[in-house]
Amino acid sequence: DGNRVIRFVEKLCRVTKGKDAGKLLRMRDWQKDLIRDLVMRQSRRALIGFPRKNGKSSLGAALALYGLMADGEEGAEVYSVAADHDQAAIVFAIAKRMVELEPQFAGELRTYWNEIRDLKTGSRYKVLAADAAGNEGRNPSLVIFDEVHAQPNDELWNTFSLAMGTREHPLLMGITTAGVRYDSSGQDSICYQLWQYGKRIESGELEDDSFFFKWWGSPDGVDYRDPEVWKAVNPALGDFLFQEDFESAVKLTPENDFRTKRLNQWVSSQEAWISAAIWGAHTSADEIADREQVVLSFDGSFSGDSTGLTVHRVKDCFLQVVDLWEKPVGALDWQVDQDEVEVTIRQCFERWNVKHLVYDPRIWHQLMERLANEGYPMEPMPQGQAMINAANRFYEDLTAGRISHDGDPRLTRHLLNCTVKPTAQGWRVQKETPNSPRKIDLAICAVMGHAYAAELEPDYDLLESVR
Repeated sequence: DGNRVIRFVEKLCRVTKGKDAGKLLRMRDWQKDLIRDLVMRQSRRALIGFPRKNGKSSLGAALALYGLMADGEEGAEVYSVAADHDQAAIVFAIAKRMVELEPQFAGELRTYWNEIRDLKTGSRYKVLAADAAGNEGRNPSLVIFDEVHAQPNDELWNTFSLAMGTREHPLLMGITTAGVRYDSSGQDSICYQLWQYGKRIESGELEDDSFFFKWWGSPDGVDYRDPEVWKAVNPALGDFLFQEDFESAVKLTPENDFRTKRLNQWVSSQEAWISAAIWGAHTSADEIADREQVVLSFDGSFSGDSTGLTVHRVKDCFLQVVDLWEKPVGALDWQVDQDEVEVTIRQCFERWNVKHLVYDPRIWHQLMERLANEGYPMEPMPQGQAMINAANRFYEDLTAGRISHDGDPRLTRHLLNCTVKPTAQGWRVQKETPNSPRKIDLAICAVMGHAYAAELEPDYDLLESVR
């Protein structure tokens, strides 16, 4: 019951510093909505993202005390962890001060320098060092994982995630601001992986009731100097977070740092190709009808990457996703089902009047050659200068309103993963790093297919005769 948590916080937890120090906490409506949603879902893992100074540490401390005293389980184990002991101790220190300020806790809890114990139930709340191996063997009921973005790798998160197996309703809760995309190995950081996973759930691409996701953050492409942008993603602005602080910080703080800490954006040194705002402005509820004149576009691999197929309507360059074969999250051994891919392609030829199937000739060439020998209109597109030209055309036509799309979240994700590299011949679309796990195959399909669809004139006589 989320309301039970709210009553606990507002009746027993006190402000620990500032002019209101010693007064009972008054939860704001947005905090109450967050708590109700979090508790109602009973998820086992959560990622909650705020820009800095929106009260995440105090909220984490209050939830830790609730987990220690009131979640209904004797012998509860609550932990504060972070990338280093000092960071983990921030939330714990606030919780400890809350205990010291509230008289009703006097006979219930005992505080130590790095631990709070419930004298009746034997439950305990501890602050832990950031040592994955040293934290194995614990049995956590609640983990407040502060500033997940600062983790050098995924070991500590995985250690606590695996340790909760015998608890009926445990929660591993990451509370963080945005930060680096890469960990010490050069792969996606654990926080960025969790954020991407949450966005896929949010978009409806995935379903996972065990994972809770809530993120206050600005989309790409916004003016970071705009006070309306600040207000949209900082729920405490104008309350206990002051406008004057933002006005000063925006003048003194480097842009990337301001975007990360104040707008909760993931910022990369690479330049994003297309912003979410531009892409989202051209979404349509349209659908390509059977027997329409189209171009198919195919890009992919056999394992480790992903394989995509898009369809582009010739008469107006509307595009939609046919299918995506992508390695499932957490899968170890996985390969694209080649038979399923071939069946899907042949079904597309039966469904639509396909003028061309455009493909990257480096892979899947055996299937492509077999289809060509059967008389299907196959068009290989090398990934050199032709691809550079196609990407530039795609961008120009999209921003000019000559492209629309079905808003498929998989295509959106792949397209927003693209960065651009300047070359003497023009802008090259690519992954952020060569080894990045973030896929762009559907974006490559979109670019290749549009390059051919935009050059074709609809054969209306043929179209009407077919209808």
